[in-house]
Amino acid sequence: MVDLIFTIDYEIYGNGEGSLHELVFEPAKTLKSIFDRANRKFVVFAEAAELAQIDRARSDSGIDKVKGQVRELHEDGFEIGLHLHPQWCNAEFRDGKWHLDYTEYNLCTLSKDRINKIVEESLVFLGEIIGMPDFRPTSFRAGNWLLQPTSRVGQVLSEHGFNVDSSVFKGGRQHNHALDYRGALKNGDYWTFSDDAATIDPNGTLLEIPIYSEYVPFWRMATKKRISLQAKASSARRSSDRLGRLRDFARFRQPLKLDFCRMTADELIGMTERVLRDDRDSPESYRPIVLIGHTKDLVDFPTIEEFLSYLDDHRVTSTDLRTAYFKCQSLHRGMAAHLSLV
Repeated sequence: MVDLIFTIDYEIYGNGEGSLHELVFEPAKTLKSIFDRANRKFVVFAEAAELAQIDRARSDSGIDKVKGQVRELHEDGFEIGLHLHPQWCNAEFRDGKWHLDYTEYNLCTLSKDRINKIVEESLVFLGEIIGMPDFRPTSFRAGNWLLQPTSRVGQVLSEHGFNVDSSVFKGGRQHNHALDYRGALKNGDYWTFSDDAATIDPNGTLLEIPIYSEYVPFWRMATKKRISLQAKASSARRSSDRLGRLRDFARFRQPLKLDFCRMTADELIGMTERVLRDDRDSPESYRPIVLIGHTKDLVDFPTIEEFLSYLDDHRVTSTDLRTAYFKCQSLHRGMAAHLSLV
């Protein structure tokens, strides 16, 4: 059985540039209206550190609308997950621009106490804007997908009641930050982990439901739409990061994420049909398939509408990470019970 899980990273550009109204509020408003008409939901990975700092500095007049939108999405049944780019936590707004602390770029390399403080403060902020002081998300996504080295951050997430991570994409590689998800290529559609997000640990307390990807020849990445959106994102990166990404892309095969903002309708439908074909070969398996998008990349709404229409026509269901987690847990308990009787 296949469940598609649409997720959206709710954020401006990684260097602090861009307006909340143009890159977050308006795109998410349009996306919600499309999903409401389709009677489907998406998971909102709200970048809490970024939003909290903008709120404190009152640097963007759109912050109150964004806070209200997150509250409305939650009230309307859209799952709110935590997304963190920790370089925002010590950021300063000076001379009309944000100066981020890139020494804290990778949450996983910080001390456990520092990770804990960042997560705690982010949860407090989300609870305040949602209107639930005890709010605890089910799901987490690391900034720039950086969930290695995993051990300390995994412990903190577990201690704060998180159940699911969705940062891994199979085959992912970032030389600048020592990220290497190639080991996950041999994993299934989901797995539990502890010390390394890309390595299965049957006793792990966190469930990884990875961003779905296919390992493809590099030229499959070079569509006009993807190159255009990538160029915008690249202009917001530091020069050192751009050089590192060139090294990451110097491989014959690349992980192509199932990105509903950057892919064409033909790409989205083609990848989904391959998933469905595999599912027909093993219909007894549960397959939670995570799609990713970014509010700042939401420019091609007709493609999203066409894809949702395709899903309706072919009766392909969708859910959120919270529901997928409970389905995975139920299947795991059922399998364990079966094995105990054999």
